Amino acid sequence: MSNTTSNSNPGVVPFVGRILVAAIFILSGFGKIAAPAATQGYIAAMGLPAPLLAYIGAVAIELGGGLLLLAGYRTRLVAAALAVFSIVTAFVFHHALADQNQMIHFLKNFAMAGGLLQFVAYGAGRIALDNTAAARAEAGVAANA
Repeated sequence: MSNTTSNSNPGVVPFVGRILVAAIFILSGFGKIAAPAATQGYIAAMGLPAPLLAYIGAVAIELGGGLLLLAGYRTRLVAAALAVFSIVTAFVFHHALADQNQMIHFLKNFAMAGGLLQFVAYGAGRIALDNTAAARAEAGVAANA
């Protein structure tokens, strides 16, 4: 195996990466929908004001952002928002670092943010709605030229 970067399949790997990263957000969003009282109780226990609004916001970010990331739509913006969300939730919900479980969740959130920043930097890859929209826009510009 060489040390050079290979572009032998530039579409599949970013797509699989998006599936893997989006899965945790989508599943977490559905989990919150399935247990709204428990989720709002946990939010309130962390001392956040307006647990209902925080719950609605978390579901929208996790489920909506996860689905948009999966589809590869506005990937850089969505990934940036999810990265910020992951870091904020690490500090708000997983700050008891003496508890090994909370430390693992804290680090997991930071690792997710790191993966999301790769999408911010490099985009969605070839298999994405972003590229479909970009191709249409370029075709429109070329047709009008």
